[in-house]
Amino acid sequence: MENAEIKKELVKILGKDKVLVDDLDLMYYSYDSSFLTKLEPGNPSAVVLPRSTEDVQKVMRFAFENSINVVPRGAGTGETGGCVALKGGIILDLSNWDEIVEIDASNMQVIVRPGVIHARLNKELAAFNLFFPPDPGSSQMCTIGGMVANNASGLRAVKYGCTEQYILGLEVVLSNGDVIYTGGKKARVIKNVSGLNLTKLMVGSEGVLGIITRIRLRCWPKPKARGIAMAVFDHLDDAPATVLDVYQAGILPSGIEILDSSAIGAVNQFKPEINLPEAEAILLFEVDGNPPSVEYEGKMIAEIAGRRARNVEWATDPQRMTQLWEGRSVTATAAARVRPDGSRVFAGEDISVPLSRVADTLRSIRALGEKYGIKVVNYGHIGDGNVHTAPVINPENPEEVERVLKLVDEIHLLAIELQGSTTGEHGVGAVRRKYAELEHGLAVDYMKGIKKVFDPKGIMNPEKLF
Repeated sequence: MENAEIKKELVKILGKDKVLVDDLDLMYYSYDSSFLTKLEPGNPSAVVLPRSTEDVQKVMRFAFENSINVVPRGAGTGETGGCVALKGGIILDLSNWDEIVEIDASNMQVIVRPGVIHARLNKELAAFNLFFPPDPGSSQMCTIGGMVANNASGLRAVKYGCTEQYILGLEVVLSNGDVIYTGGKKARVIKNVSGLNLTKLMVGSEGVLGIITRIRLRCWPKPKARGIAMAVFDHLDDAPATVLDVYQAGILPSGIEILDSSAIGAVNQFKPEINLPEAEAILLFEVDGNPPSVEYEGKMIAEIAGRRARNVEWATDPQRMTQLWEGRSVTATAAARVRPDGSRVFAGEDISVPLSRVADTLRSIRALGEKYGIKVVNYGHIGDGNVHTAPVINPENPEEVERVLKLVDEIHLLAIELQGSTTGEHGVGAVRRKYAELEHGLAVDYMKGIKKVFDPKGIMNPEKLF
């Protein structure tokens, strides 16, 4: 079906106010935050703005009957090309469908539509002394639907885990327009082992199996106290060793972040007043819970880190905690400023490796940066081995583009070689699909088989995952 006809039919089905067809609007949806879509944007045939499950069903029935590709999209902050119509078709923009259906405080859960922003949800939950623990760095922008689709995690995954651990049930529209409910159609329970666990299957499926239209989330009591410890190390290997020492002491911080020398330099160049100590690595430990336990664990961490670190500081004063955390909070922005004519590219920056291999990983990435003559800033969630790499290039220079693509390819291969994964939290999308068989082997064939059951015509977000 030609694009003009697709646009015309969608307007008939949903009305003009829910369909975008102008070229300028479609161009906006041709990219996300990934470097891939800067190089290869994907223009959709049309964009639909559904506001009900019935709207989604109508679009899917039309697409299924005419074998038209459909790509679900949230805020568009993804870094893997996952929400872009690389093969054309219809984009379902769910970001405006932002209803908090119900906060069921007595059952420790909340029901939301996919467009609800993470930060807004936690603001609403705070009135009930509850919170949704996964904390991606894009909290002010990212949608809950996008977090579910990519199984997002972030800063506090070391203690609280990934999004999948909080999803109690989903409403999903399938490729033919059918609606299924996972976790029990009417259920409000926290524990449910009835039937095959389709909820877990949908979480992290990146839109290749269906469109998530309603989400039932588990919430936790909001911690009453928080503290931060900063430890400065002259030797890189001492940082992951200290993390292990803390774990072996029976302490589980809510977050553990690392900045290596490249990140420290970038932060100080970007915002000199922060004045991070020059070192091989800095660790930031966050502890939360009730006030006595926070004080005890914080002092224990300071004592343990002090065995290897040059300097350790522990703080519970809100102003000082903000100051200690500021270096980490500006790292992503600072990375893009390490060269005046450069720009950070998101081309594969969230590999995951075993904790025991973090130092090896950072050293290897430094060597790869030198090999290809590219500045790379390293930081990440060391508590669960999630290393972020920020290559900085001039994207208008074709030769630099070629070199950075080779660099990130080697970084992905390095992750697999070190018994890690090509992505710890941002998903596969189109950027990492070529590594699927190397990472998963024969299991990829079974993944494709599962997709065929849910999507027999192959119209759901094609060319993603594998």
